[in-house]
Amino acid sequence: MTTDAVLSIRSVSKTFGSRRALDGVSLDVARGEMVALIGPSGSGKSTLLRSVDGLQTIDSGPGVIEAFGEKVQAKGRLSDKVRDARIRIGFIAQQFNLVGRLSLFTNVALGSLGRITFLQGVLGRWPKETQAAAMQALHRVGVSDYAGQRANTLSGGQQQRGAIARALVQRAKIVLADEPVASLDPVSARKVMDILRDLNRKDGLTVIVTLHQVDYALKYCDRVVALKAGKKVYDGPASELHKPKLIEIYGPEFEDVFWEGAPT
Repeated sequence: MTTDAVLSIRSVSKTFGSRRALDGVSLDVARGEMVALIGPSGSGKSTLLRSVDGLQTIDSGPGVIEAFGEKVQAKGRLSDKVRDARIRIGFIAQQFNLVGRLSLFTNVALGSLGRITFLQGVLGRWPKETQAAAMQALHRVGVSDYAGQRANTLSGGQQQRGAIARALVQRAKIVLADEPVASLDPVSARKVMDILRDLNRKDGLTVIVTLHQVDYALKYCDRVVALKAGKKVYDGPASELHKPKLIEIYGPEFEDVFWEGAPT
């Protein structure tokens, strides 16, 4: 693992039945990078993020995933250090993963559960530090006016910004965002991507975001990693990801929907 890397993935494979979702993927991510993970549906993007967070185990064998210099999992088994790693890894899902019946404030305050007692969390007896952090995070992402509103009454974009605020309260050092804008309208999607980029540039958070929208990947991320059929087929600057390579990744049909602003 390189000295400035916060995440190291080595020879990671994952098989579901007869399908190999990941096939010997290796990747280092340095502190403060914002990396787009792209590829066709079923290429292994979400599987890779879930493996990094320890939400699923990788295949037995040589595969190793490390975060902050500690093993998350290896050889098909989670490490006893996985909980420590998860505390510093914020996971933002496509479907927001907020508790609909709870207020937006409570959902965001839940990000502090790794630092307060279980009873405090269950009873909602949030320490003043947590209360202040939750409101500050909600203000940072632009939804503090909805703090007292039930999460399931908010728009998708508002809920997704709440999920980002929860990661801030968690004090995450790495944010894994799995298709965070896939179910959002274009305006809300841009707001969410703007927030992620702002957190990366101003706060130095390491961000890995899976995207189906190639134009967003090229616009917001300096580095792009592409997967195809579980294998890494591109890893480099967004500025060098040209049209022929994108067609190779996605197939000839991609040319029909190619974003005009991409490099040629």
